[in-house]
Amino acid sequence: MKKLILIIVACISIASHAQVQQPNILWIVCEDISPTLSMYGDAAAKTPHLDAFAKEAMVFDNAFATVGVCAPSRSSIITGMYATSIGTMHMRTGMDIQSWGKRTYKTGIPITDINGDSIIQYAAVVPAEVKCFPEYLRAAGYFCTNNQKTDYQFAAPVTAWDQNNNKAHWRNAPKGKPFFSVFNIDLTHESKLWKHDKLPLTVDPAQVKVPPYLQDTETSRKTIARNYSNIELMDKKFGAIVAELKKDGLYDNTIIFFYSDHGGPLPRQKREILDSGLKVPFMVKSLNSEISGRTDQMISFVDLAPTILSLAHLKSPKYMDGQAFLGAYNAKERVYVYGSSDRFDEFTDRIRSVRDKQYLYLKNYYPDLKKYKDVGYRKQVPLMVDLLSLASKDELNNLQMIWFGDKTTEELYDCKEDPFNLNNLAEDPAYTTQLKRMRKALKAQKNKDYADISESEMIAEMWPGNKQPQTSAVTVKQKKKTIQLCTETKGASIVYYIAKKNNLKLDFNSGWQLYSKPLTLEKGVYLYTMAERIGFKESEILITKIN
Repeated sequence: MKKLILIIVACISIASHAQVQQPNILWIVCEDISPTLSMYGDAAAKTPHLDAFAKEAMVFDNAFATVGVCAPSRSSIITGMYATSIGTMHMRTGMDIQSWGKRTYKTGIPITDINGDSIIQYAAVVPAEVKCFPEYLRAAGYFCTNNQKTDYQFAAPVTAWDQNNNKAHWRNAPKGKPFFSVFNIDLTHESKLWKHDKLPLTVDPAQVKVPPYLQDTETSRKTIARNYSNIELMDKKFGAIVAELKKDGLYDNTIIFFYSDHGGPLPRQKREILDSGLKVPFMVKSLNSEISGRTDQMISFVDLAPTILSLAHLKSPKYMDGQAFLGAYNAKERVYVYGSSDRFDEFTDRIRSVRDKQYLYLKNYYPDLKKYKDVGYRKQVPLMVDLLSLASKDELNNLQMIWFGDKTTEELYDCKEDPFNLNNLAEDPAYTTQLKRMRKALKAQKNKDYADISESEMIAEMWPGNKQPQTSAVTVKQKKKTIQLCTETKGASIVYYIAKKNNLKLDFNSGWQLYSKPLTLEKGVYLYTMAERIGFKESEILITKIN
């Protein structure tokens, strides 16, 4: 704890000089891994680059995603809000891939909500005050880049990033500007358990540990070894990014975060609201690597946005559900983290969780539904095919069958004694006190939760008549050389582009400047403007020649 206090003090010191020099911040984000790394006691994968990094970083032992799958989890990261607060908790909304993309459901199974009503593809319309947090950094002078995944449950607004594509890089920052850069590594994604099938295994299947909830078969061991082999590939990519930073002479004066977007890719990991789905590896390197060690402080992904703002000496907006755990506005250490589980692709359910340093409590809103969801995407995992075959033949043991069993209204797990969350203590009289405390903690969560309505009802609120609302065009007000921009759409932000000639082909993913104060422009230039509110269709582009 002493070391954690030191890193907080150091970061506050950094922030106090923010007006002189704000720190560079780099996120290196991998996908779909639990804390299955050497610094967490699992050395199956050889990760020399992460091992070296861990020696210079603060290692967090209690870091948790809000949802056990990428898009709802990433919506919490980018907004500082629980997915259940802003209506982004259902995996997938459809219009959320990269920036303006679409996804067609490929299972052939109709997508319905808990009431059986059909679900259209949509972009979640979040509350008007909610922004993607890099927008606040941009307004404060940061150059913000994302390479490349977004997956926010809404189209990434133009206002969020200076660059949002596969060429986005801190090296593109204007001279003298601090940067916030994100690199997403997909080599450990669930899909790579089958897509990397032709790559050599670099981890011996005979040497891996098989979790007790999975069958110990040749197929299982190969799939688990593939996961560790993918982690080794990710480590090399991580090392390459850090090497670029060092080559640029920026390593010492850059705060670096490493984490996974949620838990592991194996069955009963990804999509689960248990530790296997929510608990992640998480490390932070301070400036000049001055602080290292580890902490058991509880942190949630909703805390990332306010923490980055805090490190940049910016106070987070009051609407955010999260709280800073580093920097100038570091908050009191949290006692609980919260999780949610709703629709995953073609299967809908509703579960809420609360976790402290020892206990995990789950409330099942629909205890009549089975724990296991037969998600089609997951059935491409070789281990999953084997698992289903054994289950159909009644050849799994009692621990392995828990996942295929019935639910109860409540679940309670002692995570220290039962790290795999297999022994439900909710009906054990010896744990009545703990059960009541955790039940109360979940009830006391103050954020709004869309659990009161179905997904189709939520969509009807967001998209009246199943039609996406559109942001109003920008109004340009000129007084001499001073230009003011505004839009009638509540909660919308504005971007602009200045050019010497008309008829430019503009890239939606880079080049736009965030409007945060009046502009001073010379006569004869062309001003391109556009407004966008999250979940709305962007406004038309207005072209104004400055007189």
